[in-house]
Amino acid sequence: MAKIAHELFQQPWPEGEYRLFQMGFVTDDLLGTAKRWATVFGVGPFHVLPSREIDCTLHGEPAPIQLQVAVAQAGPTQIELITQHCDRPSIYREMAERGGNSFHQVCTVTPDYEATRAHYEGLGYPLVSEITAAGQHVAFFDTLADFGFYTEVVEQTPRFLPMLAAIAETCATWDGTDPVRLLTRDGYRVP
Repeated sequence: MAKIAHELFQQPWPEGEYRLFQMGFVTDDLLGTAKRWATVFGVGPFHVLPSREIDCTLHGEPAPIQLQVAVAQAGPTQIELITQHCDRPSIYREMAERGGNSFHQVCTVTPDYEATRAHYEGLGYPLVSEITAAGQHVAFFDTLADFGFYTEVVEQTPRFLPMLAAIAETCATWDGTDPVRLLTRDGYRVP
């Protein structure tokens, strides 16, 4: 596909915490959905992380889930595909029960997690789910009634932004090969 050279696509993005860097989608077929994104939209390669048990809360109560994600960069926006590998309650199951489609969340990064959490709660958006893993906090706020999706807030940590940059660089220089990559300790393998 030809690139569009127009100033519309060169506009500055909002700065700081108002910059939404990611859109998240829930799918029951992680690898197939990643392959379709690469085929249809030219987005890739998708970096598929191993499935893992995640400690989180749901409405203030412990609610661990088995989750797997795949991510790829599409220009300034990361695409995250999410598959839940258990039948336990979660924000992913709740949205499906409300009749939500596969679009699940937008996400931003904050250097001040507590202040950003207080900001959303102060606006009347309840904290629905929270994850704490490897010293990093992630919160999901219920913005469904106003916007049709959750708002995810990720705490900025020293390792997080360099990891995002590495994925973005891989996608920016992608030659179209191996559109779905299962990450391993030694690199990746293809499904």
